[in-house]
Amino acid sequence: MIEGQEDVGWDDWVAIARATERLGFEALFRSDHYGSVEGVATRGSLDAWATLSGLAALTSRVRLGTLVSPATFRHPSVLAKNAATADHISGGRIEVGLGTGWSEAEHRAYGFPFPPMRERMDRLAEQLQIVTRSWQEGAFSFAGEHWTVEELDARPKPVQSPMPLVMGGAAKPRGAALAARYASEYNVVHASPSEAAAARGRLAEACAAAGRDPATLRFSLMHAILIGTGEAELQARADRLAEWRGERVALDELRRDWLAGTPREVIARLREYEAIGVERVMLQHLLFRDEAALELFASEVVPAFA
Repeated sequence: MIEGQEDVGWDDWVAIARATERLGFEALFRSDHYGSVEGVATRGSLDAWATLSGLAALTSRVRLGTLVSPATFRHPSVLAKNAATADHISGGRIEVGLGTGWSEAEHRAYGFPFPPMRERMDRLAEQLQIVTRSWQEGAFSFAGEHWTVEELDARPKPVQSPMPLVMGGAAKPRGAALAARYASEYNVVHASPSEAAAARGRLAEACAAAGRDPATLRFSLMHAILIGTGEAELQARADRLAEWRGERVALDELRRDWLAGTPREVIARLREYEAIGVERVMLQHLLFRDEAALELFASEVVPAFA
């Protein structure tokens, strides 16, 4: 999972996509932001869906998706069309992450509305209805408080049916209820094993209330990764991370709060999440030009979960 808004250029994206495909990773996700969330104004961001469509044409196996696209950035018909287009280009390898959006500064800079959370959740609920219905056969109409469509039969439909839809957050009541109704997967971010277990429990309750088998809602985690063969290599990467972020964090803190350490340590941390029901992990790879770190993870960690 790459934070594309932190100056990840097209050449970087091509290199990352080719590496993930070569190394056997299941999927490549990117954030959907237009401005740096690290507060570095000179960093740029290519559009998420244009990027994914380009990568879809250059790859043949790896799945591609957003984690996540804000409901405030695009009209739901536009998002549904973007995703369907990328799905056709990829031959059916797209996953759509959808959320409320959270960076107020980014919204104001680009002229997107940034209402209070309650209204953003309202917008997300309407967006989910229009987007998912757009991918299904037949025409439909929808009149909501924020969006309206009339006799819409959006064609072509995606290659995948249903199109995988990922929601994420802290699995609070309303978000969990929406996920139980619309999502194929729910993703928690930077959660501890106990926090993830609690979120999974709330999702199971929401599914039960909606008459859905909780086992049909995939449960995943997005977490930052820092890996090294030994202490010296790990420290070198931590030093590069500190330079990139403008903030130094001790290795002990990274080991506590991240998926950080040697391959053996990272495997042990992942086992904790596996034990409470996490089925997939999106690795937030902040040192995005460090292909050697991906090679190490693929060769030393992935086989433990094959």
